[in-house]
Amino acid sequence: MSVSGIQGQLLEITVVGCNKLKDTEWISRQDPYVCLEYASTKFRTRTHTDGGKNPTFQEKFVFNLIEGLREFSVVVWNSNTLTYDDFIGNGKILLQKVLSQGYDDSSWPIQDKRGRHAGEVRLIMHFAGGNKPAKSQAPSAPPYAGAQAPQVPLYSAPPPTPLYPTIYQAPPSYPSYPPSPYHHHPAAYHPTYPPSSAYPPYPTYPPSPQNPPYYPPGSYPPY
Repeated sequence: MSVSGIQGQLLEITVVGCNKLKDTEWISRQDPYVCLEYASTKFRTRTHTDGGKNPTFQEKFVFNLIEGLREFSVVVWNSNTLTYDDFIGNGKILLQKVLSQGYDDSSWPIQDKRGRHAGEVRLIMHFAGGNKPAKSQAPSAPPYAGAQAPQVPLYSAPPPTPLYPTIYQAPPSYPSYPPSPYHHHPAAYHPTYPPSSAYPPYPTYPPSPQNPPYYPPGSYPPY
């Protein structure tokens, strides 16, 4: 299906990785990277150090399409530190499928300088202006017509408690009893005692004789 009117529309390309690349190194593993070129627009992936024959990138680029240009170029290089980068291979990427279907996930072959097979580059392409089949939309369900849930009133705060009581309530009264007969007559329950002169005096005894003086042994009392 031919697609027209692609001028200025966006094409999204994700460089996933490479498979079975030609090895340009003799001792160490090669460090590949991928370059994309569409008209005057050029993009380059990062270098996969020690990627060898099967490097991975997972990098996304966006191109502005040009009317009448339905392909772009891809080139794979091996990065070197002291010398020029080694050419591994290149190829052409056709946009017919992605422009007509809006999506393309394919691996594209590349060739070396002698025209021999040098590996593959896997790309995932998205085009928003492609002719995509319309998705069938399920009919929307009618609004529910069953019994509605009862409306719950909003929460209302309880009335404020007054700071002071409005009416003072006296404490309960207790039954009264007749006054005690001893309340006004302290003499009735405080007994009195006779004065001390009414009792006989204590008996007296003669004084005890004084102890004789003590003389140590060997001494005699004075005359």
